[in-house]
Amino acid sequence: MKINLVMIVKNEERSLGRCLEAARPLVDRMIVVDTGSDDRTRAIAEKMGAELYSFTWIDDFSAAKNFALDQSDGDWNLVLDADEYVRPYKRRDLERVLASREGIWLGGMLWYNSYPEEDGISVSTSILPRLLPKGVRYTGRIHEQPEGAYPCCQIPLEVDHDGYLYTDKGERNLPYLRLEAQEHPEDGYYQFQLASTLRNLRRQEESLPYFRGFYRLSRREESYRAGGVVLYLYTLLDVGTMECLSEAGAVVEREEPELGGWSDFCFVCGLFYMKRVLSDVERYMGLLPKIEYCYKRCLELGERPELGGVVGTGSFKAAYNLGAWYEVSGQKDLAVRYYRAAAKAGYGPAKERLKECR
Repeated sequence: MKINLVMIVKNEERSLGRCLEAARPLVDRMIVVDTGSDDRTRAIAEKMGAELYSFTWIDDFSAAKNFALDQSDGDWNLVLDADEYVRPYKRRDLERVLASREGIWLGGMLWYNSYPEEDGISVSTSILPRLLPKGVRYTGRIHEQPEGAYPCCQIPLEVDHDGYLYTDKGERNLPYLRLEAQEHPEDGYYQFQLASTLRNLRRQEESLPYFRGFYRLSRREESYRAGGVVLYLYTLLDVGTMECLSEAGAVVEREEPELGGWSDFCFVCGLFYMKRVLSDVERYMGLLPKIEYCYKRCLELGERPELGGVVGTGSFKAAYNLGAWYEVSGQKDLAVRYYRAAAKAGYGPAKERLKECR
């Protein structure tokens, strides 16, 4: 069995060496396609023993990746970005996993994405199809996806991604996404990607029409839908008008039967009920118990990284919010109990609240 690493890169001197070093034990060849670097990227690739090719950029990520895949003779192709680092895993165990299933299928890797927030660095998870069998190619100008209706099966490879800690590619991606959404107006995936990019650029109000388009067009069985619903709710809460809160309430009610067993959904529901009560305390006082219920439900469900979402919504972040709820409602002993649980996991805001409570 032959496994090759396939990459496209441009100006990745910060991270490329670490990426190649982590992947090298798992692969037979390392194929790096440069799309126009003017830093040390090419020298680093060659020093690490990668095979270096050039591709003239034509504003199409799939075209570049498919060119890279054309250079590979592997039975399987591990496709990584330069700011992604495979966690240690034995090659022989990987071969055993790949040989255990018949037919054409995509290997889904557990992806840990670090990104900055006001209270520090947060981490989200998702399953991404990054180990592709021979012959599978990409489609889509941006946020490209493997072409074909092949099943994605999780394999025991995990990847850390740190690119968002150093650069935000949202402005670069925006023109491509607008073009894709214009060319595919009935494709919920591009509506979602455009909406989430605008949200990340803090253009929440501008993102809402695209979130609504995503919500209308996406199907429940599509893997990106659940995460999209949660981001849609966060955006409605960020805008925070009475109309947006009413819209969020309708989404929560409609989605709870389907998503109520997922900590990320329960977490954003807790935030929704809190904002709803604060918007009109007298009118929505009856929703107060739902705040406590949501965060307790998060802790009951626990962390399930394979389901995707934000790390902590099933543990320390939920415990912290529950502690805050008990603190503002005058239940100091319970507040300290849950702050301690969050602080034990290393959550900084909980440590600060404990100092205040003492």
